Amino acid sequence: MADVILHHYAASPFAEKVRVALGLKQAAWKSVDIPNVMPKPDLMPLTGGYRKTPVMQIGADIYCDTQLIMLELDRRLPTPSLLPKGREGEARAITMWVDRNIFGPAVGVVMSQIPIEGRFGEAFKKDRSEFSGRNFDPERLRAALPMVRDQTYALLFIARAMLSDGRKFLLGAEPCLADCALYNPVWFIQSQLGETAAPLDQLPEIVAWSQRMKALGAGKRTDIKASEALDVAKAAKPGDTAVDSGDPSGLKAGQKISVTPDDTGRVPVEGILVGLTPDRVSILRSDPRVGDVVVHFPRAGFVVVPS
Repeated sequence: MADVILHHYAASPFAEKVRVALGLKQAAWKSVDIPNVMPKPDLMPLTGGYRKTPVMQIGADIYCDTQLIMLELDRRLPTPSLLPKGREGEARAITMWVDRNIFGPAVGVVMSQIPIEGRFGEAFKKDRSEFSGRNFDPERLRAALPMVRDQTYALLFIARAMLSDGRKFLLGAEPCLADCALYNPVWFIQSQLGETAAPLDQLPEIVAWSQRMKALGAGKRTDIKASEALDVAKAAKPGDTAVDSGDPSGLKAGQKISVTPDDTGRVPVEGILVGLTPDRVSILRSDPRVGDVVVHFPRAGFVVVPS
């Protein structure tokens, strides 16, 4: 198998979700550090405009969104599995719940308390306003602290209930996809505000669980330059894909389509449909810097239409 290359930056919570999974698998991987704001000139040739973090590259196959990144990582590196046997759907459902419900309030807890004006410049504010589709207003963020802290506490208390019988991880004795997902927002609070920052000070079981997750590490990382990753894509050929002819969307192989996140970072990526399953949509693109690449997206959470 070609090397796993993760395009990310250190403070990215969703990148930590992938990094801890690489730690769980004790996997070797290559790291490309990317900017935390646009422009991202060394990433766009690979993704065609997709701007979220992280992005995983394996040869000339580019994987967007951690929903799909984690599934592909597990397919290629199956041991230990991220999906407990017989509970695969449960692990994925908890992951979607965390990503869509806990992540936002948890980020609000952090962003309402860190010194945004001193730590980030106008470029960051402009970027996050464009990314979210609403004005990035530090005063509004600070005013929202009581609400987002309350919501984060209430939601993490539900997660705490999964640990109330003494199990070490959310679905049993071993960590899985759901644990990696929950670690993402918990890690972000801890890394920015402290290990027991509110509301974690009221959730000792979650703090103890997070320590077990942290002990997994981040696998065997090797840093490379962005130009090296682009060269890898240029020299490789995308893997085989197929379009389900009976897919309820009615989309057909060879159609030109666009794929757009339905929440934030709503930048359409256009290409030729070459892969379609219940879990993913894959499009063929070409760029002078990297040649032909196939960009893969999850189905859930993305709008897929003819273009």
